[in-house]
Amino acid sequence: MADIFEKCKNFKDAKALMRLGIYGYFQPISSAQGPEIELNGKKYIMAGSNNYLGLANDPEMKKAASEAVIKYGTGSAGSRFLNGNTTAAEELEAKIAKFKGKEAALIFSAGYQMNLGVISCLLKKGDVAIVDKLDHASILDGVKLSDGEMLRFKHNDMQDLERVLSKIEDEKGKLIIVDGVFSMEGDICNLPEIVRLAKKYGARIIIDDAHASGILGKTGRGTCEHFGLHDEVDLVVGTCSKTFATVGGFAAGSAEVIHYIRHNARSQIFSAALPPSSVVSIGKALDLISDDMTRKDKLWANSARLKEGFKKLGFDIGATQTPITPVFIGSMENCFKMWRGTFDAGIFTTPVVPPAVPPNRCMIRTTLMATHTDEQIDKIIEIFAKTAKALGIIK
Repeated sequence: MADIFEKCKNFKDAKALMRLGIYGYFQPISSAQGPEIELNGKKYIMAGSNNYLGLANDPEMKKAASEAVIKYGTGSAGSRFLNGNTTAAEELEAKIAKFKGKEAALIFSAGYQMNLGVISCLLKKGDVAIVDKLDHASILDGVKLSDGEMLRFKHNDMQDLERVLSKIEDEKGKLIIVDGVFSMEGDICNLPEIVRLAKKYGARIIIDDAHASGILGKTGRGTCEHFGLHDEVDLVVGTCSKTFATVGGFAAGSAEVIHYIRHNARSQIFSAALPPSSVVSIGKALDLISDDMTRKDKLWANSARLKEGFKKLGFDIGATQTPITPVFIGSMENCFKMWRGTFDAGIFTTPVVPPAVPPNRCMIRTTLMATHTDEQIDKIIEIFAKTAKALGIIK
């Protein structure tokens, strides 16, 4: 008889990397997410966190979360639908809607849960989701969970997007779903062209601002503000685990659409509500982001310093347009060796290998925080140079 667990016994890739000493995942951090972290009793410069604005360890954020625990307790004890709703959650939704320039918003327990719920409840039989080939896995999984059809277009290729749109029958509902900022390579979607094509072919648009909120736009409102297209995007969604520095997800759009999602998104209805401490923390993050642009400005300045250092050394950092800075290494073997070398020298980074990237496009994904110092950034550049030269990746 077939054993359902046979695949588990035959899964050996990760164990092989562990034996070689180049396994770079599930590292047990024992400190807060700051520019420096502690891991296995050793200090590392953190160069692989999504805590872009440094708010995950901000004193005001921790104070807000602590006060929320005192007031509301440690958990919601149920779904929003039933007993888990709070005044804090409703206040936060109003704040997110205002921040994103929309009529209403809805929060979820995680960004992944949000995309599963929003996309699967909107797409019905006969509808088509048109997605970028580099969209986040949660977007693709949300489409798979729906009764709709998925069509993919080449990454940020507007000619290919039009080719796909032009072949869809007029009677089918069309939903274009794209990341605002692509999480691996750091480039920005071509929103003006997406809007033009959506109007031409009668499609709706969802922009996932997971890596754009607090970063893109004059006041950090995200991709729509960056392009001046607030009113042209139907739904803006995202996670609260990056610049908002806790956990959760959100969707913002018209009151009518949000009302529908609220009553039909299964991942929201059948999940416990966010703990009030996270809800209040997100609200505090929004206040800090809205009141002070110096964090955003410092993040961009720090990222520019890192990029310039990598470019001078001859690293391939692709077409990044944001603080996400990929360092393309090539083979998987060299990628893990590069990670190991920088890790041993005190730099925490993130190796990215297939299936997240093509086989010969493995990378080290680097991200800084607004709270990094120039000295820390220069140390990252120095160690990357030394390690890469030893491996023959650069001369």
